[in-house]
Amino acid sequence: MMKICSVILAGGQSTRMGTNKSFLPLQNKTVIEYIVDEMQSISDVMVINSNEPASYSFLGLPVIQDRYINSGPLAGLEAVLSQVDAEIFFVSACDTPFINHHIYLYLLDQLEGFDAVIPIYKGKMHPLSGIYRNTIVPPLQNQLDNEERKVRLLFDHVHVNYIDEFANISNKDLEKHFFNMNNQTQYEEAKRL
Repeated sequence: MMKICSVILAGGQSTRMGTNKSFLPLQNKTVIEYIVDEMQSISDVMVINSNEPASYSFLGLPVIQDRYINSGPLAGLEAVLSQVDAEIFFVSACDTPFINHHIYLYLLDQLEGFDAVIPIYKGKMHPLSGIYRNTIVPPLQNQLDNEERKVRLLFDHVHVNYIDEFANISNKDLEKHFFNMNNQTQYEEAKRL
């Protein structure tokens, strides 16, 4: 059986929010605790990607730092995929408090024969809610070596299954899963959901 690692990418600067989005409270937990709780049941191992490991020690999870500095989410992906012993990686951003593990399992069912499965919802690609195999590490490192930071450029070099139909998953669950908080208005909206 393939070993699955869930990754929470928490390396962003949170400039639009003005504070670290991971630690914003929602009811009785922080945003990142909601994500951890949702993903642990479907993971063999779970890690956080952040360049501030001490901030996440309260979670009791390994924190992996970027090896390529100031290179965005691709650097986080590279750090985790190249250092964690797993074949399949479920990726989540730290500002998506309502992710749904059933959607990841649905995407996993679409992975056979591909290096990555990338969801498309309402016409928008969501690479930070995708699933990746460790086979993408060489092209990922090559891209970072060339100082190319755009996530979508990676997809020109790996075999991707783009999924825009989600059988047996409600629109409400999809809407919540792909909801992310980039600013104070979206955070206020999250508190009402």
